[in-house]
Amino acid sequence: MQVYSRRDVCRWLKIRERQLASWEKQGLIPALSEYTLPDLAAIRTLSGLRKEKISPAALRAAVSAIRARLGAPVNPLTEWRLYSEGRRLRVQFGGAKMEAVTGQLLFDFDAGEMRKLLAFPSSAPDSARASKLEHRREAEAWFEKGLDLERTGAPMDEVTEAYLQAAAADPNSAGALVNLGTVYFNARRWREAERYYRMALDVDPNYALAHFNLANLHDERGQRDAALSHYLAALHIQPQYSDAHYNIALLYQAIGQTLRAVRHWRAYLKLDGASEWAGIARRELQKLRASTIVQGARSEARRQGQETTHGT
Repeated sequence: MQVYSRRDVCRWLKIRERQLASWEKQGLIPALSEYTLPDLAAIRTLSGLRKEKISPAALRAAVSAIRARLGAPVNPLTEWRLYSEGRRLRVQFGGAKMEAVTGQLLFDFDAGEMRKLLAFPSSAPDSARASKLEHRREAEAWFEKGLDLERTGAPMDEVTEAYLQAAAADPNSAGALVNLGTVYFNARRWREAERYYRMALDVDPNYALAHFNLANLHDERGQRDAALSHYLAALHIQPQYSDAHYNIALLYQAIGQTLRAVRHWRAYLKLDGASEWAGIARRELQKLRASTIVQGARSEARRQGQETTHGT
């Protein structure tokens, strides 16, 4: 396979070495000395999104959300086509497209892709297929409206109404249900938030983000066992869910399970070592290591004291 040097990459794609290093530091691309064609494609994508004024923070948020929903390839930018439409980031995987952060499926597929996605029984009447498709498009429109209302700081009842309309049009719209739960979560209305998170999991039991958000809810209530259960469920579905590792590490640290906390801090830093939270993770990890050393020294001192006593 043909490989290319860093200098070649910077020259061909018209980017500076400093920009390449910045993307590597932020964890958007791996740090390499030689690059293959898929690597070049990933860097070209980043360069294009940068020209469209998409911030690195928005990119990291999108990649994290996509991983939680679809799985985590070694280099997301080489496995998926990530692009912008106005202020929104979209992702294309296989024949499908979706909103990058929310995971909401988009309905601009060609006829062949739509048939594969919907997978309606061949015996279903054309009118039934058209009705289901129309309902899903209606749900998408209401979902987009809900997102816009949230971005513009609209009243809570307007936001919830939009997501409720999306869920009514398509009861399988797990994204709308999760967003409803999050609106209520932010309002500290725990009962309603839990209800919609659980409804989303009824629709899609393998929705890692729904498990993660429900875990946050239990954690906020002080229900550590339930929180840990759902964080671990999210991690089982998506093993490279960095935020789940972070919160699990905090929980294990709080209940005194130091070794498990250390393992998840390390996993988090490996996955998201350039984020704004990485500094906190490193400090907590250092505290745990120091505590382990002190405890080990005390245990050794006690052991030696016992041996001296027995020797006497």
